[in-house]
Amino acid sequence: MQKRLLLGNPQLGITLSRLCQQLIENHNNFENTVILGMQPRGTYLANRIHSRLEELTGQKIHLGLLDTTFFRDDFRRRDSPVKANETKIDFLVEGKQVILIDDVFYTGRSVRAALDAMTAFGRPDKVELLSLVVRKYSKHVPIFPDYVGKDVNTLDTQRVLVQWTEQEGVEEDSVWLTNKED
Repeated sequence: MQKRLLLGNPQLGITLSRLCQQLIENHNNFENTVILGMQPRGTYLANRIHSRLEELTGQKIHLGLLDTTFFRDDFRRRDSPVKANETKIDFLVEGKQVILIDDVFYTGRSVRAALDAMTAFGRPDKVELLSLVVRKYSKHVPIFPDYVGKDVNTLDTQRVLVQWTEQEGVEEDSVWLTNKED
């Protein structure tokens, strides 16, 4: 297995802090702002960002989890049935500023699906996208994150693996570049 470390300690912690500082600079007051973590892997990052923002600002910020399974354009094109994740949003996004969070931005198709799924909870005033890692040169739709942790040049035969200590068997937060078949 060929693996290359993209972000480990302390770089990953510094990157998360920088992303939070950028959010604070742009939002200042999070009174009209909500955070939505994209299921499944964006939820770990959303939880981390949410906790740090509440700690740094002293404000209560709404956090929700958004599943896009049934909104994806490739939903019916898969050979095996897709297992949906839980959508947990106990607030309206109507008129809110939404920070949509995913761990890896690849083609943008998941984000497009998230924008469609989000409309079930109201029409937001503004949507911003935060991604920990952006795979350059692979966009399929004209969407790009507003907040980026790290840009990475990748091949189609590679994947970006983000591991959090909250996941079973993971001892240290890290971001790896691996081959897809590994």
